[in-house]
Amino acid sequence: MSEPKNSPSKYFVIAFLALFFFAGRPVEFGQENSFFHGFLIRNPVIRIGLGVNIDDILIQASSGMKIYEAGSSYRLLAEDVNEIRVRGRREKLTEKFLLLIGQSEKKEEAERLALHLRSKIDQKLYVRPDRKSRSEETFQVLVGDFLTRGEALGFIKKLNEAGIKEAWIVSEEVTEEESHPLWVLVNDELKTLHKDTVIYFVPSHPQSFLSFNGRQYRDIFVLKASPKGLVLVNILNLENYLKGVVPSELSPYHYGAFEALKAQAVAARTYATKNLGLNEDLGFDLCDTPQCQVYGGLRAEHPLSSQAVEATRGEVAVYQGKLINALYTSTCGGMTEDSDKVFEGRFVPYLASTECTLEKQKEWTLAGTPLVPIMMGSRNIEREVASLVSLGIIPPETAPSFYREPAPYEEACLWTQNALDFLGKKKDKFIQGKMTLNFPGLASFLIDAFQWRERVENLMLKSEVNFILKDFPPLREGVRDSLAYLIHTGIYPPDPKLGDESRIVTKGELAYVIYKAIRSHFDPSHKGIFRSLDGNHVEVEEDGQARTLALSGNVILFRSQDGERNPASRLAFLGGEEIVWLERQGEIKLLEVNFPINSNVLDRGSVYNRWQVRLSREELEKRIQDYYPIGRLVDLTVGERGKSRRVTKLQISGMDSQVIVTGLKIRWVLGLKDTLFTIDREHDENGQVTYFTFSGRGWGHGVGLCQVGAFRMAQAGANYRDILSKYYRDIKINKSY
Repeated sequence: MSEPKNSPSKYFVIAFLALFFFAGRPVEFGQENSFFHGFLIRNPVIRIGLGVNIDDILIQASSGMKIYEAGSSYRLLAEDVNEIRVRGRREKLTEKFLLLIGQSEKKEEAERLALHLRSKIDQKLYVRPDRKSRSEETFQVLVGDFLTRGEALGFIKKLNEAGIKEAWIVSEEVTEEESHPLWVLVNDELKTLHKDTVIYFVPSHPQSFLSFNGRQYRDIFVLKASPKGLVLVNILNLENYLKGVVPSELSPYHYGAFEALKAQAVAARTYATKNLGLNEDLGFDLCDTPQCQVYGGLRAEHPLSSQAVEATRGEVAVYQGKLINALYTSTCGGMTEDSDKVFEGRFVPYLASTECTLEKQKEWTLAGTPLVPIMMGSRNIEREVASLVSLGIIPPETAPSFYREPAPYEEACLWTQNALDFLGKKKDKFIQGKMTLNFPGLASFLIDAFQWRERVENLMLKSEVNFILKDFPPLREGVRDSLAYLIHTGIYPPDPKLGDESRIVTKGELAYVIYKAIRSHFDPSHKGIFRSLDGNHVEVEEDGQARTLALSGNVILFRSQDGERNPASRLAFLGGEEIVWLERQGEIKLLEVNFPINSNVLDRGSVYNRWQVRLSREELEKRIQDYYPIGRLVDLTVGERGKSRRVTKLQISGMDSQVIVTGLKIRWVLGLKDTLFTIDREHDENGQVTYFTFSGRGWGHGVGLCQVGAFRMAQAGANYRDILSKYYRDIKINKSY
């Protein structure tokens, strides 16, 4: 495809980075709407950092972009560009290390602590606000500077001698002061830019979008220098930003409950609004990583989550008239924790510990028709046989002996004809007679009945057939390929005993392979979520849509739990369970429930509701040594637990020293999913610990809104305001614009 005239496909920008601080919002943004040379960005506007200290980036436009130099004045550098590569030299960043030894919500208290310690510590002491704290604002007391982590670790011993039992290593990047001019190379012409220059990438058309390293974004890009090198910023409307955040934080594919997504939208909007300017020193508001909120850009957007953002446009959560710090966690393990026990600082009333359950938990009970045990060797085949009964392909039978009887040829013909009718396949006439059905003979019968002979002849290699049947007894040449094909496609199990031509197929085994043959065409089952039960009608959610279905009077029930599937005569539901069902004549004939762990907590269905990690003493010691110079690890002792039973104080004992670790730092030091855990130990013959096993619940920090819990609440019928009010105490939902 040829390119339009006067539209070069590629420009190269070479930026020799300058270390200048660019603060404040771009001057072209007005109060109502924001324009840049005719490109409209509706307010409110947010700035998202997509990369810091970049040396090589690729920016593309779906239908052209304009490049502007913005310094003391504006200058158009290029127009209708489809692709541009920006190269720069990375700033040389080094690290320094400090020790966090205390913090307080009041600056005066932090300064008093620092003054008290100055006579005991021969090092610099700092008092500064912790702007990036997940809790409310706190003031930190830090000791430093140390050139290496080892030097900082070594100083912890001196702090311990001075009576300071807890210290936390904080690393900071330091830029070596250099000064380089900024240059731009356009069409082989080198241009010198002013030291305060900012480069804007603006779509040529409102419908166009920009891409950075293959990921698509709305609105415009800005490239500028910062104290940590070249920074690329995506400037866009706040609501459009949220459309890339909500599905990244709560997947609509796995947690597609609309009210839960609305709750997530309000929480994300509140967090973003409250934290505007969080990274002002780098020229943007929020980053695009979990450190702020995950922002996946245009490609992450999903219609359902975008609808949730639109449905709550402008809504934020407030407490006593102020925006809340809307923290959220993936899986709370049944109960959230007080924020001060995790992030330290002062207690925040709206982030108080909350049990992740429904106050008035509904429960429904469903009775079904019991099923007799049906085996195929050591394989339980009740589910497959029950599916064939539910689809009306074979008649229901309750006599245990029925499925163990030999399958007559006439019955095989009838059941196969019914299966072909169900699939809408043309039926050939079956050979009349009294053929004895063994598995090799049945294989040839099914290959012909389902019209798979061409597949067998063209899709099976001779070496493949020999490999599949290498452990089978000698077989007639006419049936080898057919038998191998059915094993290859999973319709037959790979059991050499099936090659015994003296073994007669039972009715249960015949039903099993016919159902597997149907499944090789398509899965006739439906999948969704159980919502409620009213008499003989069940409300389900399928593909995000609510459906009400009648239950058959002789519905067959199955329970699936921990990878095991068993028939059930009675099932209890709390709502939100994953279900699979088969329909016939407008009724549910078979219902299978995938039960989570036996619990009433809302996040019980999460794979992180319960977990276990086993670490050797050496593995754990290595992790801890990155933070504390304890020497050989001796033991761990839980000092305190919070209301949710999360560990809030942990003593780590080593041969060289003992340390006390608190709050979220416990999770970081141990490398665990959450701080809600217990500890088991294994010992050697000398009584020394060899392994630590952590049995825990939850994933994340455990404060604020539980995302999986919100999803389950929505499935149970709660609206987004109910969800937010449960996890954020005594808040109100207000319109911010």
